[in-house]
Amino acid sequence: MCMSAAVSFTASVFLVAGGAAIANTAWRRNLRYLPLALMPLFAGLQQFMEGNVWLGMTGADPFTVQWGAMGFMFFTWFMWPVWIPFCVYVLEPDDSRRKPWFLAMALIGLLFGLLLYVPHGLNSSMVVVEINNKSLAYEKSMWLDFMMPRTLTNSIYVALIIIPPALSFYRHMRHFALTLVGVVVVDMALLQYAYISFFCLLAGLATLHLVYIILKNKCAQECPELFGVTS
Repeated sequence: MCMSAAVSFTASVFLVAGGAAIANTAWRRNLRYLPLALMPLFAGLQQFMEGNVWLGMTGADPFTVQWGAMGFMFFTWFMWPVWIPFCVYVLEPDDSRRKPWFLAMALIGLLFGLLLYVPHGLNSSMVVVEINNKSLAYEKSMWLDFMMPRTLTNSIYVALIIIPPALSFYRHMRHFALTLVGVVVVDMALLQYAYISFFCLLAGLATLHLVYIILKNKCAQECPELFGVTS
């Protein structure tokens, strides 16, 4: 996240606490919500790791930069392309014809995420973090640049996180897909100098939309047989 370690750690505390609370609500209300409910918590852990990157950068500590960046990138490059399709798969009604497609997209996300993330764990010199315009920039650290244009990598990534909620049975999940579209547009139009870091900040804030969906039990409007009973 931009600005400082203090801001990243503050965001982490806010998201982890809120994520834990909404995960408890999902556990009591309907387990189909639980993967969605964990997303704010995961976003908070990601911000915690980026806070450590800041500490390493400002303290000239390459080891802290390395493990902090690998933790941050675990969520950015590996976790989200798998988890978002998986969340939609779990939420989808069992008789939905789209449900197998969401599982297939989660498996594609798993392969894609491994290709993005694992090489950096095998070769620490590939983890490159810079401070650009008072923000952390990870843009020089992308192994798939050796295999395909960056625009194609970014397009596949965006497709894996937006298409599943956009095709969901539930109207409010389709609305969440529009929230993600807004995040991507703002990020790419205004924050190119550190778009990976800013994307994770904005996507973390976007998980508040999921909190609203769970708290209000919005899925019950379209599938009361699965979500109509609340506690």
